Amino acid sequence: MALSFFMRKSSALRFRNLFNRSIAVLHNQHQIPHQSITSSSSSSLSRFLSSSSSSSMASSDSSFPVTVHNINPKVLKCEYAVRGEVVTIAQQLQEDLKAKPGTHPFDEIIYCNIGNPQSLGQLPITFFREVLALCDIPSVLEKPETPALFSSDAIERAWSIIDAIPGQATGAYSHSQGIKGLRDTIAKGIEARDGFPANPNDIFLTDGASPAVHMMMQLLLRSEKDGILCPIPQYPLYSASIALHGGSLVPYYLDEATGWGLEVKELKKQLEAAKKSGISVRALVVINPGNPTGQVLSEENQRDIVKFCKTEGLVLLADEVYQENVYVPEKKFHSFKKVARSLGFGDNDITLASFQSVSKGYYGECGKRGGYMEITGFSAEVREQIYKMASVNLCSNISGQILASLVMSPPKVGDESYELYRAERDGILSSLARRAKTLEEAFNKLEGVTCNKAEGAMYLFPQIKLPQKAIDAAKAAKTAPDNFYCRNLLHATGVVVVPGSGFGQVPGTWHFRCTILPQEEKIPAIVNRITEFHKKFMDQYRK
Repeated sequence: MALSFFMRKSSALRFRNLFNRSIAVLHNQHQIPHQSITSSSSSSLSRFLSSSSSSSMASSDSSFPVTVHNINPKVLKCEYAVRGEVVTIAQQLQEDLKAKPGTHPFDEIIYCNIGNPQSLGQLPITFFREVLALCDIPSVLEKPETPALFSSDAIERAWSIIDAIPGQATGAYSHSQGIKGLRDTIAKGIEARDGFPANPNDIFLTDGASPAVHMMMQLLLRSEKDGILCPIPQYPLYSASIALHGGSLVPYYLDEATGWGLEVKELKKQLEAAKKSGISVRALVVINPGNPTGQVLSEENQRDIVKFCKTEGLVLLADEVYQENVYVPEKKFHSFKKVARSLGFGDNDITLASFQSVSKGYYGECGKRGGYMEITGFSAEVREQIYKMASVNLCSNISGQILASLVMSPPKVGDESYELYRAERDGILSSLARRAKTLEEAFNKLEGVTCNKAEGAMYLFPQIKLPQKAIDAAKAAKTAPDNFYCRNLLHATGVVVVPGSGFGQVPGTWHFRCTILPQEEKIPAIVNRITEFHKKFMDQYRK
């Protein structure tokens, strides 16, 4: 009976997260100008984002008390391409396949649009799930059969976590920053990673990294006259959160020709242009490893970025959620906090917020919604305000908090779980590296396509040179050319990728983002589908 209970529990814990139906607010297409952007006009942020025409939306809800004409206009400006139009169509096609098998030229939808590993077949790390299971049902710890079912270090870790939880219950609220014992563990993990001390009181546990980003935007953005320097291409969370909180996105362009390099001279150029436009730039966002671009910054480059932020008095917002996802031996991940401390910069020199998540890395626990931010260089008065914002949401979910502590303190050599943990971790990361290389090579063989190496993260961002006839056809369809390509790819192959216009790109260039997450045995079929489609598409629209 006990064994069957745990088997059922294990099965339930491994269910695949279903994609939420996206609610996309669709606008007319705009492209990014190669200059600083403000939000003083109603179309400013939409210039960064891709969507199709929405002429029918306003007329369809006129009989309701809440319409698109009287909701918060900041919501209308906000877009999130990762779950945008192409994904909505994919979900409709998936329903069609269930209801009427054989009605499309493919038998399944392959979601390469989002970094959601377990939805595509990746299994969770056994040790992490053992600890979670024991924490959720602590009475199991006292049963005599438990040592035969769970590893000894998982049992020990579960006891230590349960003792730190108020009321020893994962269903209870915690401290607004997160359970103190778990923050202690995370601080020790950060110190072990960086070689510099970390204070658990600097750590705020959050439901994934996204709420932490929103919290920082809410803190920093007072009006549309406040700006945030963001990379282009960027992860749409940033453009969306800046729009929702009423600020201005100030773009700096990564250099595709140098492997998506981040040049400090570009930062200076865009900062000065923003100042001339009356924008007060408050912070710099850096995503390392890059999303959607997959580059890993060199430590020397990071030093220059830290010095730039110190000189200009900018808050450095370091998105480091892919820190475990580095696939090339010549590059290593270095946290910005480590780089700052190695330069001798302390809390009085630079203000830094670093973001980490349990959704990425080799763990891929997206649905558990765990993460944290570490804040340093903020005054006591401002820290009180950050704590107040965290308190409004009471606390992040406890399972996510536990996972965040496990991610930063996994099994060590000598622990019973270590060999299995290492095999699972290394197997996932090595497979991701092979998948990235296979897809990169395949994209570079396509006519008119160039793709930089994925040094890290979970994505490739190939550039596609589209024939003029295809661009004209996209214009006639009232959509961006890359969105037109992605829609056609979906209808022909069932493969879901995201148009580059949803992430931002240099005007006149077109891209798409493709994850490397489908299971390795499916990659050859994906390559074949895309290759066949691309040839037909280019032939159809060739001059």
